Amino acid sequence: MRVVLIGTSGSGKSTLAQRLGKLYGAAVLHLDAVHFLPGWVERPVEEEREIVGRFLDEHDSWVIDGSYGDVCFERRLEEADRILVLWFNRFVCLRRVVSRWLRNRGRSRDSMAEGCEEKMDAGFVWWVLHEGRTASKHKAFLGIGERYPGKLVWIGNRRQLDAYLASIGDGATQ
Repeated sequence: MRVVLIGTSGSGKSTLAQRLGKLYGAAVLHLDAVHFLPGWVERPVEEEREIVGRFLDEHDSWVIDGSYGDVCFERRLEEADRILVLWFNRFVCLRRVVSRWLRNRGRSRDSMAEGCEEKMDAGFVWWVLHEGRTASKHKAFLGIGERYPGKLVWIGNRRQLDAYLASIGDGATQ
């Protein structure tokens, strides 16, 4: 199974990626960990593409979490068996990122590069509430379903996520 997880910040992509990786026995790649070097320094995009391309070449079964439209995006979509879009309410996402920050403050979480300590600032809050969920991004994600009919699953709330997980045989609640 090959799964692409995209969507808004704080929607639970990384947590779901880990869960699906275990369910399918698939390799998991968190694109945030590829994108950032220690200290929140952005890796050059060509290097990111090389890392992701190599990952795709080396694994028959995988789960990749993160949008990053300039990093093998079309290849990921083309090769995926399933494309999950997590587009939860902005305030649910904000609550989740605040909770994540409180839980991981002062350390790097598993889905980030080592040396990228969890952080919370006004710019990130703005991203979660506004910039990361523009109408154009919403439209672009919907367009993926038109390009890849039958692959896209839109998940907009916890009930839909639970129903999806039950449909694939993993009905345990998160």
